[in-house]
Amino acid sequence: MTISLSPAPSTLQKPLFGTVLVANRGEIACRVIRTLRALGIRSVAVYSDADADARHVREADVAVRIGPAAATESYLKIEAILKACRDTGAEAVHPGYGFLSENVDFARALQDAGITFIGPGVESLNVMGDKIRSKNHVTGYGVPVVPGIAEPGMTDAQLIEAAAGVGFPLLIKPSAGGGGKGMHIVERPEDLESTLATARRVAASAFGDDTLFLERLVLTPRHIEVQVLADNHGNVIHLGERECSLQRRHQKVIEEAPSPLLESLPDGAEIRARLGEAACNAARSVNYSGAGTVEFLVSDNAPDEFFFMEMNTRLQVEHPVTEMVTGIDLVEWQVRIAAGEELTVTQADVVLTGHSVEARVYAEVPEKNFLPSIGQVVLLDELPDTASGKVRVDSALLEGLQISSSYDPMISKVIAWGEDRAEALDTLDEALAGYTALGIDTNVEYLRLLINDADVRAGRLDTGLIERKMPEFSFRHAGDFEVAAVAVFAAAMHEHEMQDAGTGPWHLANGWRLGAAAPRRISLGTPGGGIATVEVSGSLARGTATVAVDGGPRRSASFRSTKRGRAELTLGDESRSYALVPVPRGPVPPGPGNPMPTEVFLGNEGWSCRLEVLTRETRLARVLAAIEREEGAADPAVRSPMPGTVVSVSVGNGDTVEAGQVLLSVEAMKMEHQLVAPLDGTVHISVGSGDLVKADQVLATIHPAVPTEPSKAEDTIEEEVIAMGAAE
Repeated sequence: MTISLSPAPSTLQKPLFGTVLVANRGEIACRVIRTLRALGIRSVAVYSDADADARHVREADVAVRIGPAAATESYLKIEAILKACRDTGAEAVHPGYGFLSENVDFARALQDAGITFIGPGVESLNVMGDKIRSKNHVTGYGVPVVPGIAEPGMTDAQLIEAAAGVGFPLLIKPSAGGGGKGMHIVERPEDLESTLATARRVAASAFGDDTLFLERLVLTPRHIEVQVLADNHGNVIHLGERECSLQRRHQKVIEEAPSPLLESLPDGAEIRARLGEAACNAARSVNYSGAGTVEFLVSDNAPDEFFFMEMNTRLQVEHPVTEMVTGIDLVEWQVRIAAGEELTVTQADVVLTGHSVEARVYAEVPEKNFLPSIGQVVLLDELPDTASGKVRVDSALLEGLQISSSYDPMISKVIAWGEDRAEALDTLDEALAGYTALGIDTNVEYLRLLINDADVRAGRLDTGLIERKMPEFSFRHAGDFEVAAVAVFAAAMHEHEMQDAGTGPWHLANGWRLGAAAPRRISLGTPGGGIATVEVSGSLARGTATVAVDGGPRRSASFRSTKRGRAELTLGDESRSYALVPVPRGPVPPGPGNPMPTEVFLGNEGWSCRLEVLTRETRLARVLAAIEREEGAADPAVRSPMPGTVVSVSVGNGDTVEAGQVLLSVEAMKMEHQLVAPLDGTVHISVGSGDLVKADQVLATIHPAVPTEPSKAEDTIEEEVIAMGAAE
C-alpha cells in the first residue's frame, strides 16, 4: 500500500538524539512516541495531574509530572518543560500540535538552554505565528492572500470603521493561535460590536493575545492545505495537498488526501503544482525548517483561484492522510531534520498513491450542537477484527480512562486508505461501524452519517456544508429492541447470580414461587428523562423467556454472550449484536445482595447510549419530575453542560429576559458555551465571572412572567405514584 521513503540507517550523516521529550498529551503524544521508539530514541512524556494515568504516560520510557490539570499550570508552563528536560537529560523536544508547538518564547527558551526544538527556527515562528504579520509578509513572495484588514493593535472601534471597506459577510480572526478558536462570521454590521467582544475574550483566554483582524468571507470556500518539508540545507519540497473543507465552528472534522476537487478537474495537476509552489515559496520566505502546512482558501466557483490563509509551523492533526498516500513518516523526518540531516526525498520522488480519509473522533454530543462531554471509558475496541490492513487508528484512549473537561475533546482519529476515494470512504465507514468506546458520548454515529451523505460522496464540499446538512441528519435513539436488550441483559445477570449464589429459593428476595415463575418488571430510564417498562417472563437459562416492552406484544427472547463485552439478543425472528457493559449498583458486582446494575451502556454500528436501571425510588423521582411541568415546557433552571469556568455574565439579578437571550458563558474543553434563557421571565443568577462550576450545576433560574398551569390532574398524578408499587 505504501512505500517508505525515509533513509536507511546506513545513510545517517550524524547520530540522532538519545532522548527526546514530547511536550504534549493525548493521541499526538502517543503517535510521536511510536516513531521515537522505532528510531531507537528514548522518549520522555510529561503529564498533568489529570493525565497521571493517561496512555502517553504509560507508553513513554520515562514520564515526568509538570503540574496541576490546568494547561496554564502544566502543558503551557515553559519552565516546567525545561525542568523536565534537565531532569531527564532530554536533548530535544517535540511539541506535537497545540499548546507550545508554535510558541516563539518556548523555542527561544529551548535554544538558550541548548536543547533542540523539533520544529522551525525562531524567525519562522515569529513571522508565521502571527496571522497579520504572515499575511503581510508572504504577499512580497508571490503568494496571494484574502482581501481584508490586518494591522496590529487595532481597537474594536477601528475594526468597526474598517469593516465597511472589507464588506459583509466578513470573518473575525484572532492573530494568534489556530484551530478555529475565536473565529466568528458576521453577516450584519449591527452584530459586529458584540461579536468582536466575544472573539477578543476567547482569543485572550486561548492564546494570551486578543489581537484580531478582519477578512472578506469567501463564499462556498474549500479549505485546501499543502504539506511541506524543508531541511537546513536549502531543500524545500511539498507532499501534495489535503482537503479539509468539512468543518464545524472552523474546526476540521474530516480530512482527506488528495483533494477531490483537484482530482475532478482536467487541470487539477497544474493547480496542484501551483499550490505546491506557493506553499514552498511561503516556506522559503522564512527559511523554514521541518514539517509545516500552508493553508489556502479555494473558491468552489473558481478553483483556479486560491488565497493564503496561514502557515501552521508544526505537525497537523491530519498529517496521517499524507503519510498514507506518500509512504513518508512525517514525524521521523521532523526528527531527522532537527538532528541536521539533509532531505533525501526530492520533489520528483513524491507520488500520491490511492486516497486516504481521516475522521476525528470527539467526546461530544452532535445533537446538542456538538457539546463536549466527559465520562469514563468502560469498554474500548477501536480496531475491530473486521478492519483491514488499510485502517490506522491514532488514539489516546484506554479502558478505565476518565475524559477530562480540562482539554480539547478530540480523543482519537480513524484513518482509512483505498485505491480510490470511494474505496477509502467505504473502508472508513466500515471501521467506524466497528469502533466501540462505551461510557462516553462520541460523534462516531455522526461521522458515519456525514461520510455517507450524497454531497460528501460526490466530493461537493465546502466549509459550510456541515451547518447546512445538520438539520437533515436523523440520529438514532434507543428503541424497543435496545430497551429489551438491556432488560434481558440485566435479567440474565440477575438470574445467573441467583443460580451461583447457592442460598436456595427461601433466602432470595427475587419473587420466586412454586409453579410458573412470576414475571419480572424492569424499569429503565431512557435519555431525556423517559421511562420504559419491560416485562421479562420465563427463564433465559432454560430458553423459555418472553419479553414485552411497555405493554406491547410479547416476543420470545434469548441472550447469548459472544465475546468480552459483546452479546447477541434475539427477539422473535430478529437478532442483533451489541456491545454491553453494566455499571454495578454500589461497590460490589450485581448479585444476591446487590441484584441489579445501576446502568448499562450499549452500542452497535458506531452508535451508543446509556440506559439507567431504575429502582422504585428513582422511577418515582422521574415520574414526579415529569409531571411538575407541562409536556415540552422549558425547564426554568439553566444548568452548566459540563465542568468549567464562568467567563462572563451578561445580565443581573432581577433583570427581565426573553427566551433565547444570552445569560452567561462557560468555558470548558477549550470552548466557550453561551447559555441562554429557556423562557421569558425574571432571572436569578447564582454565579459570577471566574467561578468554577460543576456539570449540571444550576447557574441561573428563570421565574416565568405568567405562572404555568399544572400539566396533569391530581387523580392522574395519584395513579402514577400508586403504580410505583409494581415497578420492579
